[in-house]
Amino acid sequence: MNVRLILLFVISANIEAAAQSDSLRLTLSEAIALAQQQSSDALAARHSLEAAEWSYRYHKANYLPSVTLSSSPSLNRQLNSITQPDGTNVFVRQNQLSTDLALSISQNVTLTGGTLFLRNNLQRIDEFEQRTHGYSSVPFSIGYQQNLFGHNHLRWARRTEPLRHSIARKQYAETMELVASRASTYFFMLASAQTNLEIARQNFAVSDTLLSYARRRYERGSITENEMLQLEVGKLTEETNRLNAEAEVEDAMQTLRSYLGIRVEVPLQVVPDTLISNDVVDADEALALALANNPDPEQLRLNVMESESALSSAKANRGLKADLYMQFGLSQKGATLSEAYTKPLNQQYVSMTLSLPLLDWGRGRGQVRVAKSRLELTQTQSEQAMQDFRLNVQKMVRQYNLQAHRVKIAYRTRETALRRYEVARWLYLQGRTSLLEFNASVNEKDNAQRAFIAALQTYWSLYYGLRSLTASPPTPLQRERGVYTLK
Repeated sequence: MNVRLILLFVISANIEAAAQSDSLRLTLSEAIALAQQQSSDALAARHSLEAAEWSYRYHKANYLPSVTLSSSPSLNRQLNSITQPDGTNVFVRQNQLSTDLALSISQNVTLTGGTLFLRNNLQRIDEFEQRTHGYSSVPFSIGYQQNLFGHNHLRWARRTEPLRHSIARKQYAETMELVASRASTYFFMLASAQTNLEIARQNFAVSDTLLSYARRRYERGSITENEMLQLEVGKLTEETNRLNAEAEVEDAMQTLRSYLGIRVEVPLQVVPDTLISNDVVDADEALALALANNPDPEQLRLNVMESESALSSAKANRGLKADLYMQFGLSQKGATLSEAYTKPLNQQYVSMTLSLPLLDWGRGRGQVRVAKSRLELTQTQSEQAMQDFRLNVQKMVRQYNLQAHRVKIAYRTRETALRRYEVARWLYLQGRTSLLEFNASVNEKDNAQRAFIAALQTYWSLYYGLRSLTASPPTPLQRERGVYTLK
């Protein structure tokens, strides 16, 4: 069974269990699995991919033979003007029924842009006034029709549609990684809010303890009233911070729950993963993967190709136009069905329509110049966009490789700040340091904890951003080896 399906099954079971308990614990990988399965962005991406798949099937069907069975029966009971042999018209009452059945097979010809067809047709006419009937048959006919100097849409579509289909598939892979990136952003927004709440609760508890201790010291005269009042103000401030942090957690929780498609109103508790990759991504390798797997380079090639097609169409519409239609086959008529198929006669039909603009006041030439200008502009923009794309990949690789070191530094800073805070608190309780020094340790501890969560958020944002640029699993960015824990 697919690992992702197993993970989703476990998460669904956990959600149902959490609905009966206090909260649901989510890791980053679990949140991303939910987002890629049931978020609105993921659902929209799947629908877009499905539409692209059907569109590509429709395109391929244009190059396959098509078989059509058609019929157009008609009943005619009215007075009609009929031209006589001497050129006069008289009104004649007609009362007839015409029925027919035709079977045709057609095949588009990519090389020329025309259509080759085979047909078989049988028609019967019943004259109710004379109580007679007759048959007309075309046992076999073959024909071909084409615009001789026109724009060959089939040939251009054969170049652009496979590219468009490839772009759609790569865009889906890219979107899934962008969904993971967005899910990680909301995940760490909640992680940051929960960290702030934990800090606020700890600081409030410590400030309450310190205030009680300071009151006893004040009664003994070992501290000033100003210091005690400062501690009291600090406690009130921490209480306000705690209330604000609780509201922040609720907002972030609702945002994450909504994006992950969790319909149950269950509290979430996110568990940030401290395992980060120890591998260094090679910029050249990442660029090669991005050029091969990212939809942007192909989209730029498609833009140029469509501009070239528009220029070809403008040139074709400017000059001589000719439509050719040819049909050869056998036909016969008779009072009975067997007579209609006895000794069929040859039939040939050839027609050509020519059109040459003699005076168009430069419209055709103007359309060609406009199309050529747009092609040159598209080529220039595509070259610049490709250069920016390469620079963006290299920039993100550098940022990603550096961010792992920033996370390690942020972790060590947090651990050092926590130890300094414990030492400063003990010294203050012993009366061996000032309140100012203790408050500085508190601020350093809080800032270090927040900076560590922010560093993790940036790391995973760069991780999935880089995966979206090189989206085609598996890639070196998706290896599970070479990881280390910060603990």
